[in-house]
Amino acid sequence: MSTLKLKPLYTATAKVRGGREGSVESSDGALKHDLKIPKELGGPGGAGTNPEQLFAAGYGACYESALANIARKEGVKLQDVEITSNVLIGKDESDGGFKLAVKLDVKLPGIERTVAEDLAKKAHDFCPYSKATRGNIEVELNVL
Repeated sequence: MSTLKLKPLYTATAKVRGGREGSVESSDGALKHDLKIPKELGGPGGAGTNPEQLFAAGYGACYESALANIARKEGVKLQDVEITSNVLIGKDESDGGFKLAVKLDVKLPGIERTVAEDLAKKAHDFCPYSKATRGNIEVELNVL
């Protein structure tokens, strides 16, 4: 029995088999990938994705949608927006394991810098991925 209090509007489901050297597939089959440990983490690399790439893709897409929502509410017209979501993995000195950090590079062409920075911050406050990571991992907003 679930103890979650959230009333879901949508539930994404993915099955992983074999961990970082296995595969992942969404319940609807739209996402289906082999998983490979990157060479930088001591793995073979090669064809396949990894959890950090999947997290980067999800976070970037969600953040850009949050940014569009905030801009629309504030009457700011955006075009050619580009979000580059960098998910970093490194050693966690506290337990010898690993931890994540995120750097979001935000390009808002044609938007005055102070307005762009304000929109980026408000989107970070609004984005579900940002809410989920807040207080758990470092997240840096970099308005370009």
